Amino acid sequence: MEHSDFMTHKNGRQRKSAGGAFSPEGMTEMDRVEMSSSDPELEEEAEGLIRGSDSERRRHRVRPAGVRGELGNVLLLLFLYVLQGIPLGLAGSIPLILQSKSVSYKDQAFFSFVFWPFSLKLLWAPLVDALYFSRFGRRKSWLVPTQYLLGLFMLYLSVTVNSLLQSEGGPKVVTLTAVFFMLAFLAATQDIAVDGWALTMLSRENVGYASTCNSVGQTAGYFLGNVLFLALESADFCNKYLRTEPQDTGIVTLSDFLFFWGIVFLVSTTLVAIMKKENEQGKGKKRVQEETQGVMATYKLLFNIIKMPTVLTFCALLLTAKIGFSAADAVTGLKLVEAGVPKEQLALLAVPMVPLQILLPVIISKYTAGPRPLDVFYKAFPFRLLIGLGYALLVWLTPSLKQDGGFPVYYYGIVLISYALHQVALYSMYVACMAFHAKVSDPLIGGTYMTLLNTVTNLGGNWPSTLALWMVDPLTSKECQGAAGQSCGSPEEAGLCVKEGGACVTTLDGYYVESVVCVVIGLAWWVWLGKKMRRLQEHSPAAWRCRSNH
Repeated sequence: MEHSDFMTHKNGRQRKSAGGAFSPEGMTEMDRVEMSSSDPELEEEAEGLIRGSDSERRRHRVRPAGVRGELGNVLLLLFLYVLQGIPLGLAGSIPLILQSKSVSYKDQAFFSFVFWPFSLKLLWAPLVDALYFSRFGRRKSWLVPTQYLLGLFMLYLSVTVNSLLQSEGGPKVVTLTAVFFMLAFLAATQDIAVDGWALTMLSRENVGYASTCNSVGQTAGYFLGNVLFLALESADFCNKYLRTEPQDTGIVTLSDFLFFWGIVFLVSTTLVAIMKKENEQGKGKKRVQEETQGVMATYKLLFNIIKMPTVLTFCALLLTAKIGFSAADAVTGLKLVEAGVPKEQLALLAVPMVPLQILLPVIISKYTAGPRPLDVFYKAFPFRLLIGLGYALLVWLTPSLKQDGGFPVYYYGIVLISYALHQVALYSMYVACMAFHAKVSDPLIGGTYMTLLNTVTNLGGNWPSTLALWMVDPLTSKECQGAAGQSCGSPEEAGLCVKEGGACVTTLDGYYVESVVCVVIGLAWWVWLGKKMRRLQEHSPAAWRCRSNH
């Protein structure tokens, strides 16, 4: 989703983590918005677990009424979700740092795989739910090791990241991708464990605070790891706003930041492991048996859901719907950085967007509440395509608006308005999709069903964004000026051109080619497949029911 990595907020139970409009990373805003959708059995388990804890509470009267009596638990959940957002925010800032070091778009595409684990966590969520040491605690069995590993990876990165980013042959993108992919995988696993723990940690009357903790915590963590980090790491920003005497570097470096959070992860995880008890003693052993049998049952259930004709059609549409937006979502932010827009200024544009992102879902949900929520999706679709063309125009105008001291204030105003319009179209489609997921999900298996549809929605944004980044270089045309007989078709040829005293000049930027191609594909999808998507609303509820239940 992501640019400066702007942030997206969350509505209702579906959590969204931060994200933005001009996604450098190849994650589309929707992905970020949705990447933290609930793990498979979260909603189904909720009722059983809540009933269990409720009857126990009636016996023991352990918990005081109201949120005050559970403030400690709420704050712990909030803190755990903040920790989860930090590595995600950092991962979102790396593409902008790489872009300022002029890496290729193929490298950016490769790095964008870092944003896939949150979309795919459904694949291993049943295992996290089912396998654990009952003596240590069902959720702590996963939470403690994943957070220790996150802390250790951050400490390792704090020592090596400078050499990875500043090696002689350019940044070592493969190694960076591998390490940040592991960070994202661990953060996604930690998310599954914390989601599950939230249901038993809070009493029934306060369990609604779990989604608030998730949304606020993950967004705050993303903000710290992305917006705040990029601002404090920028020498220009620090010299302009925070210092009296200019210096060559920012207040913090990437390795300082990683070291600090690595230590926070290790210390806080140790405290949680020692001091926080899970309240499942007594029923642990019996549950292990039940849950372990549930792993294969959950995978079988997922397979049965996907096999249904209506779900299969809907999944195929979700996987192709976002092709038309991929150039705008994945490449625009990187192109703005390439054109000279400071990455920390782009990141800070996230701040005025927060109120809009809180209000939009509330307003749009009024229009998606009826029997045909996908009509809103269909109507917003062409507007979002047009905004993509507007982004391309913005990138084209950017170099001509640059002044000696940077960019004028009105330029950032144009960027902000473009981004706000984009958010309106994006949220209209997102909220409509979520409303339809909730409407068709079989109530008997609601959690698994919803999570499957959310996962497919996320993947439908991930793969086009990665492909869009991958295709920018091949679609770009360059010629060698100033050296006869030379070309710029490959890095080797470009090197020869420069050696002969010439310079490689871009004659056609692949981003513009892509923007037009994406809009054409998007319009074709809207005309032919969009109507098919709307017709899915006409199926009876029975067409969406999973027969294995009845």
